[in-house]
Amino acid sequence: MLSPVLSAVHIHPVKSLAARAADEATVEPWGLGGDRRWMLIDQENRVVTQRQQPRMAQLSAELVPGGGVALSAPGGPSLRVEVPDPACTVVTELHRSRVELAVASKAAHAWFSTRLGAEVRLVHLDAPSHRRLMDPEFGRPGETVSLADGFPLLLTSRASLDALNLLVAQGDDADEGPLPMNRFRPNVVVDGTAPWAEDGWKRIAIGEVAFRVVKPCGRCVVTTTDQRTAERGKEPLRTLARHRRDGKQLLFGQNLIPEGTGVIRTGDPVRVLG
Repeated sequence: MLSPVLSAVHIHPVKSLAARAADEATVEPWGLGGDRRWMLIDQENRVVTQRQQPRMAQLSAELVPGGGVALSAPGGPSLRVEVPDPACTVVTELHRSRVELAVASKAAHAWFSTRLGAEVRLVHLDAPSHRRLMDPEFGRPGETVSLADGFPLLLTSRASLDALNLLVAQGDDADEGPLPMNRFRPNVVVDGTAPWAEDGWKRIAIGEVAFRVVKPCGRCVVTTTDQRTAERGKEPLRTLARHRRDGKQLLFGQNLIPEGTGVIRTGDPVRVLG
């Protein structure tokens, strides 16, 4: 009998930068503590992610006390950025939702602009409890989300990745595999399941925290980006298009909405509630 467990936790302090592994994390209503509270925008206030700038994968941000971040890049100087003044804000659109964000320091803008070769600004979600409501098709009244694409957490499973890599090995771009889990940028990774078991889940508990499993995750070009080199290939989108397509959506992983708060830890049991 399979006994699913939480095998990995990942936090992304700045949206689309390198993930940070953690042994535990606090579950808040809008996502994991410190996850995707910062983001880059361009001069027209449009969101900038690895979709436009694959080199963001090579940049890293570490949470520091007080909610700030310490930025680093290979072979370059680091920079500590404090939480900005909430009085200085800008409005941007993120996946069809308008959100007001606090603007970080000029030094932070310059740090990123130099490394990406484009004028960008760093912004911060100062009040996740009310700044960005979740899509009402999936969220309940008053439920909010951080700067994640659409949902508070993303779950993937090791067994499903292994199954996908077998399919990649049988395809036209077999030399691109096996793909690591970081291509899919999950918050939580589960071991001890059958491949694709998560497709049938409606509610789960990780440790003592319950979650609704609301929607499979549609994947984009970011999954084709090597998170170490920032180079792009064709996988896994080519294989997902053949085996995991639902209309225009290419699916891998499941989106979660917390039903409560608490702390989750690697090694916690994962129970299927429905």
